[in-house]
Amino acid sequence: MLSEIAVFGINFTTDVTDVKFRAVQWIVSEIFLFIAIGMNYLNPKTYKTIFRIATGIIMLDFFLNIIWLPIAVSKSYGFQSAEYAFTQTFNETGAPPVWNWMLSYYVTAGILVGFEASGHISEETQNASSTAAKGIFTSAVASCVLGFPIVILFLFCLPDLDTLYAFTAPQPFVNIYALSLGRGGHVFMNIICILGLIFNTTVAGVASSRLIWAVARDGVLPFSGWISKVSGDREPRNAVITMHTVAALLLCTILPSPVAFTSLVSAAGVPTIMAYALICFGRTFITPNEFRHARWSLGKWSRPMSFVALIWNLYLAAVLFSPIEFPVTADTFNYSPVIFGVITIFGILTWWLTPEEKWLPAARLGKLKEIEESMNRGAHGRSNDVSA
Repeated sequence: MLSEIAVFGINFTTDVTDVKFRAVQWIVSEIFLFIAIGMNYLNPKTYKTIFRIATGIIMLDFFLNIIWLPIAVSKSYGFQSAEYAFTQTFNETGAPPVWNWMLSYYVTAGILVGFEASGHISEETQNASSTAAKGIFTSAVASCVLGFPIVILFLFCLPDLDTLYAFTAPQPFVNIYALSLGRGGHVFMNIICILGLIFNTTVAGVASSRLIWAVARDGVLPFSGWISKVSGDREPRNAVITMHTVAALLLCTILPSPVAFTSLVSAAGVPTIMAYALICFGRTFITPNEFRHARWSLGKWSRPMSFVALIWNLYLAAVLFSPIEFPVTADTFNYSPVIFGVITIFGILTWWLTPEEKWLPAARLGKLKEIEESMNRGAHGRSNDVSA
């Protein structure tokens, strides 16, 4: 939204190194956060409508980009060549050529997470043993099917690099829309993008609040007793409040330095990506022949796909740990490895010093064992029925 300042020539800086602009960024971000997370305080019965609105806005944004944008580009500054889109590279990072190419994944890598969201809300999902698994798989497939062609399209629709680097707005896509769609058209597209991001944050908040509640229920977090309480309509209201408070505090890092907030955003995706990699490592090398009685799984493809996912997530983590400008200085240093290292050390010390009964009660292990035995009996029963 603030990039419109540069497009309409308003006499106010859009330089992220200027504390005045960062102060405005912070205020606007806090307002949008309040709107997005505020919808999580609504009755859970409204979530179905919110999810549908979010999906509708995202699909509208997708189809406008693949239909309207290329038509507008063809009538304005024209398309880039296939050579530019598929084979040409530009080294603006100062990194070695191969590493420079890898850094092209930097922005995308930080958002290739969240596929497990349906698992976080599985306790509120009907037929969760199959529905949650299908939701995880479907979300990954949808991201691939919709994301890949739109990235290729954007490469063809970019202006030349001299024009691109002349943009002064913090979000260059606003300028690209303005060049191709005109002032009126680009404002409409910008509104669609903003609404999509708000509703996307709301949907992410639903999954995140359930994850916070589940962790607090296990007694892991400070004030777990309060955070794990649910409201009268069985909503984790206190977990939503906790999520909202922490997110608002993290946004305050915009004020002292743009690097600090960028590093936090980068670091935010790394733990999830490394968790994906850890799970894939375990399923590939430690428990490849277990969990065979799941209601819905990849079957014989589970192990090879786990190995592919392991390599992919380790690659993404390496990209997110990397500085994006070389040589590295205090202003360009990526603090996400430091943040991740501190959190990892803290986690290891906590695991080492905290008695197992505190973080993994025997009662819960017994419940999990009962569920597993029940699933095994069900699987053997179906096998006997088929044999008979």
